[in-house]
Amino acid sequence: MTDAVYQGQAHDPLTSAHRARRFGWWYFAEHYLRQMRRYGWPLLLSDIGQPLLYLIAMGIGLGALVDANAGTVEGVSYLVFVAPALLVSISVQSSATEMTYPVMAGFKWQRFYYAPAGGPLAPWQIALGHTIAVSFRFALQAVITTTLMWTFAYPLAATWPLLLVIGPLAGLAFGVPLQAYSATVKGEGTEFSTVQRFIVMPLFLFSGTFYPLAVMPSYLQGIGWISPIWHGAELARAAAYGKDIGATMIVVHAAFLLACIALGIALAARTYRKRLTS
Repeated sequence: MTDAVYQGQAHDPLTSAHRARRFGWWYFAEHYLRQMRRYGWPLLLSDIGQPLLYLIAMGIGLGALVDANAGTVEGVSYLVFVAPALLVSISVQSSATEMTYPVMAGFKWQRFYYAPAGGPLAPWQIALGHTIAVSFRFALQAVITTTLMWTFAYPLAATWPLLLVIGPLAGLAFGVPLQAYSATVKGEGTEFSTVQRFIVMPLFLFSGTFYPLAVMPSYLQGIGWISPIWHGAELARAAAYGKDIGATMIVVHAAFLLACIALGIALAARTYRKRLTS
């Protein structure tokens, strides 16, 4: 649609309104992606630097100590064990950024949600468009991290392309419900910093990212079961180096992530509608 406008081939108002009603979610995603291009280079540098530093510090640095003293973790070197979980964790951490302050900006600071809502776009299309746009970043992060794993001589299994799907799925599983919550935040208080400190960080530390969930005390293992990071990390390990988690657990992990996304989309549609029509 945007290209048609630039080429002087725009549709008449009725046709444009009809197409917006049908494809408005993609039009908003396109608009949001074009806005993200303004800070594209900082995002790209961050998306390269974060996994690179993690792999060097944790996979190689800490991994050398673990391998020298413990030998292996679940039968593989520490780098092999931790890298797929880092891929997932990076997506989840990015979703905690993309689905908090940018959502508030759309409602309060820059108010870029209101103009589309004043036209033919429905609130659910705006929410879904935002989700789709940031999922492109999660996909790019998965590509970059997988490429770095290959650069570090990671023994990728034949199923490694699934990493490019699992990473974004885990990010969305955490991010979309958070998006729904962020749409309810009206003040500039401590809500988002509280989410980072008391939800994101504990999930990052206690979701089996750096060590198997089974070695944790039983009262902490429950954190993994409700964490998109653990479910995503287990799927990522199965895809990256062929960890045998069983067909049943593959279904459980995938169903958990998809259920979180579906619930988040439904809640986001509701909270966006209430906020944009109030």
